[in-house]
Amino acid sequence: MTQNIFLKTLTIMKIREKSYEGVNFCLRCGNKLDFVRDVEGKLRKKCANCGWTFYKNPVPAVACVILSNKREIVIIKRLVEPQIGKWALPSGYIEINQSPEQAAVVEMKEETGLDGEVERFIGYYDGTSPIYEKVLSLGFLMRVKGGKLEAGDDAGEAEYVSLQELPRLAFLAHEYFIDVIKEEGVI
Repeated sequence: MTQNIFLKTLTIMKIREKSYEGVNFCLRCGNKLDFVRDVEGKLRKKCANCGWTFYKNPVPAVACVILSNKREIVIIKRLVEPQIGKWALPSGYIEINQSPEQAAVVEMKEETGLDGEVERFIGYYDGTSPIYEKVLSLGFLMRVKGGKLEAGDDAGEAEYVSLQELPRLAFLAHEYFIDVIKEEGVI
């Protein structure tokens, strides 16, 4: 039993070391960062010069489930990585000056041309990302308040589709949010 825990710990250490590839210099003073164990025993990159620590954390994102009066779902075709050219829900990363709800409203407008508001929080999905390694996606059911459906920002196309016409989406988180509202009988 102890050996299994030891092997699992070694695997976690290797994953963490790999997570820090390319993280070499302090953002405060420019000094080289070194691996150290913090007070909780977690492996981190830390600056010996000024004491700044780099924390490798998930990146928060939002995804918008937008429904028409006919219960069709708005999807967009992505113009940027990750998953360029694939269909997805309107979504994006939360900016430092935004709440998750504000980010959802902004992404909805930027990618679809639709004005809206958050109707309710659907849930979260803990997923992986080829760019940021790990993303924590927050799903919101949105209410349309105006505007006209048209692709914008990093969306090449935007359209309403029925549940039966819904293609496989670029992100598992987006499929999860749709599955949740289907199970609740929303669509």
